[in-house]
Amino acid sequence: MCGMSQPPNNRSSATPPARPDASMSLLTHVMDHSLDEGYAEASARREAEGTAGLPRTLKAKLGLAAGLVLAAMVVTLGAAQARVSAPVLAKERQELIDRVQRADDHADGLERDTDRLRTEVADRQRVALKQQVGERGRLVELLAGATDVRGPGVKLIVDDAKGASSGGGGGPRESAGFSNTGRVRDRDMQRIVNGLWQAGAEAVSINGQRLTALSAIRAAGDAILVDNKPLVPPYEVLAVGDKKGLGTTFQDSVDGQYLHVLQESYGIRSSLTPMDEVRLPAASSLTVRSATAEEPKKGAS
Repeated sequence: MCGMSQPPNNRSSATPPARPDASMSLLTHVMDHSLDEGYAEASARREAEGTAGLPRTLKAKLGLAAGLVLAAMVVTLGAAQARVSAPVLAKERQELIDRVQRADDHADGLERDTDRLRTEVADRQRVALKQQVGERGRLVELLAGATDVRGPGVKLIVDDAKGASSGGGGGPRESAGFSNTGRVRDRDMQRIVNGLWQAGAEAVSINGQRLTALSAIRAAGDAILVDNKPLVPPYEVLAVGDKKGLGTTFQDSVDGQYLHVLQESYGIRSSLTPMDEVRLPAASSLTVRSATAEEPKKGAS
């Protein structure tokens, strides 16, 4: 009897049945991998380091505390170092003060020696001058400014204009190189002094500085120098001579009119007063560059 042939058994090679949620693969992936791999790795690392359980605010406070501790340590070390170095700095400062004081004392001593030697030289020059010229020595001393003088004369006060300061408008004094028309300049004092000499003054001084034939009136910035010594306004000019004729002659001269123009045009103040007696000091130093005393020839009348 022929039996009927059986169909082959292919169960082993059959495909497995599909999952019921196969159509929801995206949702399934999200559910199975709810935490991103990067976050998971960071969380695992924090757990390994033992800081995963610390809140963020606590970690911030711990960092601030560590910073404060470090700052306190730096301040403490700095204070300790300052306390250690303070005596050394104080000692060095005191040594520097002592050196400056010694230098000042030495400079004062040199200045006193210079004044003493200058006075001694002037005295010897006067003695030698008297021995050389005899009776004419007094007159020569007067003309050379080597001795104190007193007598009738005039007092001329010259001062800057009120409110004079740097700057100024255009004018003839600016064109001559002056920056302020209201300031008394060295050239002004030169003309005033020369005018007094020409008017008959026998001796002249400015703010106590005796003028001689070798005196120089110059400028250093806004300051006026007489023999390299600065003067401060107002300028007091004393002149020995005829107290009436000297003042009148000077005011009528070209230099007197020049001073009047300064007063009228630029506000420079001046006043001229006759004096019964004025006193002028001797020049600070007597310098003879070329002149020498000549012995009189025998038989000369």
